[in-house]
Amino acid sequence: MSSEELPPLLRSLLVALDQRPDDLALRLHTAEMMLEYGRPAAAAAQCSAVLEREPGNVAALTTLTRATDILKGVPEKGSDSFDWDTAEAEVAGIVEPAFVESDEAVASADAEETNLRLSDVGGMEEVKRRLEVAFLTPMRNPELRRLYGRSLPGGLLLYGPPGCGKTFLARAIAGELGAHFFAVSLADVLDMWIGASERNLRDVFDSARRNTPCVLFLDEIDALGQKRTHLRAQGAMRGTVNQLLTEMDSVKSNNDGVFVLGATNHPWDVDTALIRPGRFDRMLLVVPPDGDARESILRHHLRDRPLEGINIGKIARRTKSFSGADLAHLCDSAAELALDDSVRTGQARPIRMGDFSKALRDIKPSTDAWLEDARNVVMFANEGGRFDDLRDYLKKRRLA
Repeated sequence: MSSEELPPLLRSLLVALDQRPDDLALRLHTAEMMLEYGRPAAAAAQCSAVLEREPGNVAALTTLTRATDILKGVPEKGSDSFDWDTAEAEVAGIVEPAFVESDEAVASADAEETNLRLSDVGGMEEVKRRLEVAFLTPMRNPELRRLYGRSLPGGLLLYGPPGCGKTFLARAIAGELGAHFFAVSLADVLDMWIGASERNLRDVFDSARRNTPCVLFLDEIDALGQKRTHLRAQGAMRGTVNQLLTEMDSVKSNNDGVFVLGATNHPWDVDTALIRPGRFDRMLLVVPPDGDARESILRHHLRDRPLEGINIGKIARRTKSFSGADLAHLCDSAAELALDDSVRTGQARPIRMGDFSKALRDIKPSTDAWLEDARNVVMFANEGGRFDDLRDYLKKRRLA
């Protein structure tokens, strides 16, 4: 069908896409409108274009699934005359196109060696102490574990605001255990073809088992293991959650040196079946860095830069609630101000406290919005005391 035959709205959207081909939000909106106007093939093409640029885009995968179902003649969700449980079981057997590897799918995560230790993590002494007691000591001491009847832990879930070092901590844990490190994100698992995401996840766990001892780090676990009650219209995503549950149970029953860590900014969105005993049965809050940690982070980011009169302790005191990423941005911004001044004056100068003062006028902690969400969870959705650590932290900060 030529563009002239399309409704005016769709023609306008396509013209806008010609001018902004990398605008993924616009392309997804166009796909949705294509579905509304009964053009599922065109919608699928737009979703494919999004996935070429961003393979793990959940919205694109969802819309693509809808378009594919329509093209196959599958009724829309909600039809009283259709057995969706049977349909999803039948669709799960569909074979992907020939150009998709299916005989020996290779996990995209690669094993890393890490020399990091917890001593390399500045500050955060309470987090490190709890890691030692709840996770590292039982792992390192099988004889003591047997003496005290301690079972091997399932998985450990690190949660907290973004940019606060959860991935860095996971690498340090791998270093403490002398283990390989596998980092897996949503983009490593999700696939546009039905059944491929489950296969990718299975391959990731199989790769980890072949490289023991290893720490398997599942980032964005709230996306990989999202509450299935939120996925009623997304059969493909529910299958991924079910596969993750199966793999976690396999690690528990046959622990051959695979230690599973998860990380999330939104633990309240993780399926409750994932955080029961034997799966992610330990949760550890990773909060914005304390004063000592902020000083350590600032020193790290300023170590190779020309400085004059910098009081790192004073900067650390002025940056409460800043994440590690915020502090890195602050250092970059202060350096940019010094560079700009050097260009204007024609004389290079070092970074000074005045540059940090100017930068702090514009840079605010990115954790504020997360802390507000966390406050609402603690007040209204802290079932069974799951987020008591978070409650105590907010009380200490006088935020709850």
